[in-house]
Amino acid sequence: MRLFVAVYPPPAAVADLTDRVAGLRVGAACAAGVNVRLADPAHLHVTLAFLGEVEADRLVDVESTLGLAAETSRAGRDGVPRLRLGGGGRFGRDRFTVLWVDLLGDVEALHVLGRLIRMGLRRNRLPHDERPFRPHLTVARPGDRVDRADVEADRAALGDYRGPEWPATEMVLVRSHQGPLPTYDRLAAWPL
Repeated sequence: MRLFVAVYPPPAAVADLTDRVAGLRVGAACAAGVNVRLADPAHLHVTLAFLGEVEADRLVDVESTLGLAAETSRAGRDGVPRLRLGGGGRFGRDRFTVLWVDLLGDVEALHVLGRLIRMGLRRNRLPHDERPFRPHLTVARPGDRVDRADVEADRAALGDYRGPEWPATEMVLVRSHQGPLPTYDRLAAWPL
């Protein structure tokens, strides 16, 4: 099973961001038929940890690890993290270019949660990506199908974007199925 752990913004935040992306150059390119691979609003999420392929018999271990991380995270703070989407950036180059929007607000709570998740996964010898946690939400994968200057203009335009604030109330364990039309199954969730 291909697994990841995520926080999902609520529909109002997704709708606000979707409207903003439609007005960007990547949005116009998509509307004109260019394959810029805009992120599907129904699947927009902030990845806390990517586990990759996990054997089905280890699912109980994954779930108990994530439950403990969520519980420990809750105990260390008052209330749920309040977040908002805003600002933006770009990863990669040429055909691997990714446009993303940043996370603002109580982001430190997500950093703490991400560290707790990774420590638990490591302790239980569960697979996971060791790359540093950079909370963001991918909005498009324009690759080299959109001029680099246009992608840079979109990144700059996202610089002053501030979406509505929202409470991050849960983290979700998700199974992804790759392919031309990826699908996602919600396996479990824990309150934050």
